[in-house]
Order: sequence, then C-alpha cells, then structure tokens
Amino acid sequence: MQYVQLNNGVEMPILGYGVYQIDPAACARCVGDAIRIGYRSIDTAQAYRNEEGVGEAVRRSGLARGEFFITNKIWISNAGEQRARASIEESLRKLGSDYVDLLLIHQPFGDYYGTYRAMEEALAEGKARAIGVSNFYPDRFIDLATFCDIKPAVNQVETHVFNQQREAQRIMERFGTQIMSWGPFAEGRNGLFTNETLRAIGERHRKSAAQVALRFLIQRGVVVIPKSTHAERMRENFELFDFALDEKEMEAIEALDRGQSLFFSHYDPETVEYLLNYR
Repeated sequence: MQYVQLNNGVEMPILGYGVYQIDPAACARCVGDAIRIGYRSIDTAQAYRNEEGVGEAVRRSGLARGEFFITNKIWISNAGEQRARASIEESLRKLGSDYVDLLLIHQPFGDYYGTYRAMEEALAEGKARAIGVSNFYPDRFIDLATFCDIKPAVNQVETHVFNQQREAQRIMERFGTQIMSWGPFAEGRNGLFTNETLRAIGERHRKSAAQVALRFLIQRGVVVIPKSTHAERMRENFELFDFALDEKEMEAIEALDRGQSLFFSHYDPETVEYLLNYR
C-alpha cells in the first residue's frame, strides 16, 4: 500500500474502499470482504446511513482500531456548530469508535463555517485525527481555507478520467490540501469501463480499463475510494501497485478530460435545492 502524508503529518492510504449507495443491511458484509482483501481505509458518511455497518465490520475483523483509517462526513442538516458537534458524537456512537481518522464537511451549504469550528474542536479533543471538506469548488474552498484556523487536510471531489480536476488540485496544493476522489469510475458513465484508450493501455499491462483509470489517478497523487459490492471487483481494484503508466500513457488519458461534472453542479439552483432538502 502507498500512503500520502496529510498537512498535519497523519498518513492516509492512497487507496480505500467507499460505501456510498451500499445498502445498510449489506454494508457490514461488503466492508468485511474489503478488509479480508486488504483494504484498511473505509469512507462513509452520515448521509449514507450505513455507519453502523462500517463499525460492525471493523469490530468483527478482529484487527485493532489503529489498523484502520476511517473517513466520515457531516451532512447539511447537521450544519452549524451545535448541530455538528452533536452529530459527531452520534456518528462515533454508530461507528463504535472514540475517533475518526478524517472528518469532512460533506457539502458547502448551510452554516459550514460553524460546522468547521466544531470539527476543529473535535480535532483538538482527539475525536478526529484530521479534518477537511468535500465537494468544495475552488471559490468556496479558497474562501474557507483562507479564513479558517486549521487548513483543510483533504478536499474530496468528483475526480475521474473525464473530470480530472487538475486546476482544482493545483489550488488545493497551495493550501497543503490533499485531493481525494469520489466517483473514480464516474459510475461507469461515458462508457468508462469500455473506453478504447483505457482498454488499449490495459492490454499492454494485462489490466482492466478500471484498473488503468484508478492507476492514472494514483500516479497523479489522488486518493481513490472505489466502491463495489462484489469481492472479485474489490480485489481487482486493490491490485494497482504492480504496474505503472508511462508518460505517453498518462498523456493519452489526460486527453480524455472534459473538464466538467458528469453528475451535478452547485451552480444549478435545482441541484442546490435537492441537496438542501435531502434527509
């Protein structure tokens, strides 16, 4: 496993397992499979409603809590200093842990400044080892990172071969913030798994298009958290460290970048209203 060092010295695996859209009833099984394959970084969120499953799988593994890197995110309905503080306690209870390794603001809406103050407090109290944000576009990211006391350790944003976030990554690096990808497969959109460029490169390395897509991000220093409910796919996604892409292959994949989201825009009023009303 390779690691990245966050701006406070905490080390984070560059490859983890995401549990977005995994049914709460199946989460413990899926995370358990991932742990047996070798994953130690697990990404969940209050909005996913499966924190208990993550905690159950970690306990069942028999491994010490310190072997894991758990990321959690505070949802918009818990924004503001008091609500965020209470939600952190509730999440720790659900996870069955005294701390999370990384705590993020899930979306840049509501009183996210108050949320961030509660997270800074959690960091000081040892309830989080690092704090950061998710889905913060460069404008709001620069605003928060300029005025907060503790610079975000991570910004988790949509990042994949079709939306590579290169300019956003450069801005994050100015503040010492690590870029982290959600949706590294773009959920299969734009035919990612059958893309001719990715498949051709994969054939040279005896790897799948999916593995090439992940390897591309890792070589750019992007933390990835691919999700699957199938153990064989989890294993495939884990096998990324026995090959490397050369400069020409990286350039070929860079040419796939469309520079825009395949999912949503915070500048779209209907999207914002949907997120604000999601419970």
